[in-house]
Amino acid sequence: MAKSNTTSTNNMSMGLTETAEAVAQKLSRAIELGDKETAIECAGILAEQCALVTVQLKKAAFPKREIRLKVGVEDSKSRGISITMTVFPYMTIATLKTKMYEDYSFHPKLQQWIIAQRLAKDGETLSFHGIKKDGDTAFVYLLTAKQVNMTRRQYEQDLEQKLLLSPVIETASDTDGPKLNNEHILPKLEARGIQLNEAKVGWECPDCTYINKPTRPGCEMCSTARPDNYQLPDLYKPDQDELQRMKDEEEAYKQYEQSVLLQRQQNYQLLLETDDQNLVSTGEDFECPICFITLEHGKGVTLRECLHSFCRDCLKGTILNSTEPDVTCPFMDDKYSCKSKILEREIKYLLTDKDYHGYLDKSLAIAENRSDNSYHCKTPDCKGWCIYEDEVNEFHCPLCDKKNCLLCKAIHEGMNCQQYQDDLKIRAENDKAAKQTAELLTALLDRGDAMHCPKCKIVVQKKDGCDWMCCTMCRTEICWVTKGARWGPRGSGDTTGGCRCRVNGKPCHPKCQNCH
Repeated sequence: MAKSNTTSTNNMSMGLTETAEAVAQKLSRAIELGDKETAIECAGILAEQCALVTVQLKKAAFPKREIRLKVGVEDSKSRGISITMTVFPYMTIATLKTKMYEDYSFHPKLQQWIIAQRLAKDGETLSFHGIKKDGDTAFVYLLTAKQVNMTRRQYEQDLEQKLLLSPVIETASDTDGPKLNNEHILPKLEARGIQLNEAKVGWECPDCTYINKPTRPGCEMCSTARPDNYQLPDLYKPDQDELQRMKDEEEAYKQYEQSVLLQRQQNYQLLLETDDQNLVSTGEDFECPICFITLEHGKGVTLRECLHSFCRDCLKGTILNSTEPDVTCPFMDDKYSCKSKILEREIKYLLTDKDYHGYLDKSLAIAENRSDNSYHCKTPDCKGWCIYEDEVNEFHCPLCDKKNCLLCKAIHEGMNCQQYQDDLKIRAENDKAAKQTAELLTALLDRGDAMHCPKCKIVVQKKDGCDWMCCTMCRTEICWVTKGARWGPRGSGDTTGGCRCRVNGKPCHPKCQNCH
């Protein structure tokens, strides 16, 4: 008896379902025909039965034109990227998730779509969210497998299922278009056999988790580099798309190498042309750091050694006023003072012939005065000089053709050294001018108004100013109050010798007037 009641209940339930389905179809036809009364009657019947009904517009109610949807993709690790998908306004969010899965292998469970700042639900259409024309935007956030409790095995199984069923693009309930089933696309599945067998092959992007083909050097989605430890499968054979991509990449790399080579050749040619120029002109408008005058393109000079730029007049003045034979770049600011030198070819081109010869004479004079073993020809107004060695006793001047005795520091042709020195003593006793000069120098030295240079021994005087002095002959820096050299044997800055002024905060002498 109980069994009979159960069977009767099941038959009644099936009858109600069939009635609800018939009423639902009648409701659908009434709405399409605009039969308001019948639609209200059918809706009332379904409501009384509490029937589970889904009401959805057919594709024919939407525009059939494809649109290009801009989609922003982001996850918890990678920066957002933008892709473009071709969609129809009638597509539901669930269908959109499936398309994303088929195109980019992001599982539907991992996708969370946001359109117009609203979380989109699977049953809603793109048109419902205002997606109706090219350029409309949507946003998808990719969850992690851990957030949706998905295992890798489950993901791989779903991926295999997707590859097998992806050609079935229409369902049996769709009455708006042609039906396609596995019978229609079995040849296509066979043609895609390689893809099916290799669905699991590839490397996973460490940033966005996208599965890339083994041969790709970077992620197709976010351009992240392929992991260094990834090994290409031994039996893997790239498909036609990959082969074409690799061919295109190889061709692009060849073009890149050619462009680099061409750029190098152009740079080399420019270098040769620049090297042939005596002065390198400025390439753009600039302000001279010395006179602060703004000069137009090509009016200034850029120094080769340091690339600092100046106007011609300022560089010319720097060269003519330099007290050194090697002229230093005049650039200086609060943090930096350039130590590079102005090249000889630049100096020659900046100066007139007269100024250049004067610069050379001055440089030679400075070099002569700073040399310990220099000797100047004793012929009046002769510019000849030499640097001698210990075993050399004579200097034959190439300018005046006179023979100088390096022992006597004089020219005494026709006499030997002994004869010349005896003659010098006799002439000094009878020469009043020479005697007066000697007495004057002796008096200056005795009063402290003059002193002997500690290096070359010539007589030097201080007229006024601080106690720092510089010998005009050998350029030795002198402390006037101590009558000695300011620095030690290693030269400027060496406080191990010399007058040691201000070392440990102490002056070199009670009467020192800041010689350092």
